[in-house]
Amino acid sequence: MTKLSVNINKIATLRNARGANNPNVVKVALDCERFGAQGITVHPRPDERHIRYQDAVDLAKVVTTEFNIEGYPDQRFMQLIREVKPAQATLVPDPPNAITSNTGWDTIAHQSMLKDIVAELKEIGTRVSIFINPEAKYFEPARLTGTDRVELYTEPYASHYHQDREKAVKPYLDVAHIARELGLGLNAGHDLDLHNLAYLKQQIPFLEEVSIGHALICDALYYGLENTIQMYRRQLEI
Repeated sequence: MTKLSVNINKIATLRNARGANNPNVVKVALDCERFGAQGITVHPRPDERHIRYQDAVDLAKVVTTEFNIEGYPDQRFMQLIREVKPAQATLVPDPPNAITSNTGWDTIAHQSMLKDIVAELKEIGTRVSIFINPEAKYFEPARLTGTDRVELYTEPYASHYHQDREKAVKPYLDVAHIARELGLGLNAGHDLDLHNLAYLKQQIPFLEEVSIGHALICDALYYGLENTIQMYRRQLEI
């Protein structure tokens, strides 16, 4: 079964637009779980323009499904993981001013740094996933870092899905089998939606988790949050 982790960053963006606490990020996370989400994902950034570091601390106290914190492993991020001890930490190579994640790690160039970080996170007791592009050369170096999982950066798949879905998914199929042979768990995320999710899952049935935020929250404006989460769950069960 592929788990659906709902990224609630956009809920925090909406809250921050007015400066108060509406919508309440913690309540929405609990509602997402009640509506069928099997995990909650947040990605705090240095300027705290959506999720704040305090949000992650507050959420850790109440989230009962898998709590996944994404981010660049700087000193502040690592301190947050030490304090919160989430089920999973997903390492993303975002520069501080990035609007959204737009590439995976070069696990060749950064292997030594990632190895040290992964070891520290696993000592804390947190499962580690590394955000990675669908390029075969990065997978053996990823394994050598000691990471538990890799998360496939799926924006290129989503961008080309409507032109030729078989061609769009092929690089992901190739590296998914490499990951499996190397003993790496496989997550996926970025621009997955109600159009392209089911096909990705059908092609890679051993995906362990997808993390979806922007598209899901946009769909919820039309379909409602509870219905939307159920719609995404059904895409993973086709």
